[in-house]
Amino acid sequence: MKHLKVTHKMIAKDMRMKAVLLRLLIRLNNKKKFQRYQNLLRKRLVGKHSEDPLISTEEKYISCSDGHKIRICIYRPKNFSSQSQATGLLWLHGGGYALGVPELEVPTIEQFIHASDTVVISPDYRLSLEKPFPAALNDAYDSLLWLKNNAIKLNVNPNQIFIGGESAGGGLACCLSAYARDKGEVQIAYQMPLYPMLDDRMQTDSMQNNNAPVWNAVSNKIAWELYLNGDQQKSTPAPYAAPARLKDYRNLPPTFTFVGSIEPFRDEVLTYVRNLKAANVPAEVKVYKGAFHAFDRLAPKSQAAKSATHSMLEQYKKATEKYFKQQRI
Repeated sequence: MKHLKVTHKMIAKDMRMKAVLLRLLIRLNNKKKFQRYQNLLRKRLVGKHSEDPLISTEEKYISCSDGHKIRICIYRPKNFSSQSQATGLLWLHGGGYALGVPELEVPTIEQFIHASDTVVISPDYRLSLEKPFPAALNDAYDSLLWLKNNAIKLNVNPNQIFIGGESAGGGLACCLSAYARDKGEVQIAYQMPLYPMLDDRMQTDSMQNNNAPVWNAVSNKIAWELYLNGDQQKSTPAPYAAPARLKDYRNLPPTFTFVGSIEPFRDEVLTYVRNLKAANVPAEVKVYKGAFHAFDRLAPKSQAAKSATHSMLEQYKKATEKYFKQQRI
């Protein structure tokens, strides 16, 4: 059986000490640990807004299509002219669909706003520990609709709505782009799913027996079971749950992503980008040697993290200058 068993020497030299620490701190090998970690995240992060003096933060509760309400965090530049129109970015937090809060993404969100005038909407979507698929997708889509319908009030160009996210948030962005394409209510101009979680089948070489720091085959299996409510063996999940199961990649948004060479999502990300290109969708992926999952956030001083962040922001700024998609009336 092919597999990617990660040795210490396979990790980039300037990430190795951080990898040792992360192996000790993050061991998501059962459901109870997922719940404990999520409780800790909520306690420490909810309500902690951007401390950047040039960025304002607002919290809102919006009504969703099934009657419940979700919290969204809105981030925008303070010095933005009311006569201008910003890019509208829906940014989805990571955490294997089971963990996370919008506040986890503040450092990345701040970088996007500084790269180009952007209003960011980050929803506190329902997690699989509470509600499995399709709750997260429905909440993400309702947040996307809210962004479109309130674009003018937010000083957002309604014809420049972007989406993205990290890890499961990136996977959810890929689900959302296909879902929105098929429903036809919101036109997405661009997507940036970073090292996205895409394939519940876990059969790629980079996933098999992967024991890398932060996120590995064990944590991934638990996360998919929680998200799909243990039904993988009973029925085939919809592509809106696992984007690797998409059959039609046509008319999806132009895409940029990056991924580490030793992380479990490497192969599914490369396949997703390859399928986009085969469908004539502009798509680019960068692979960083020796980098584990979420290295840009967890080992930010490493050379790979600096390079990935530079590429991400460069691509984002270019996208804001290039990609627009007219909303249908």
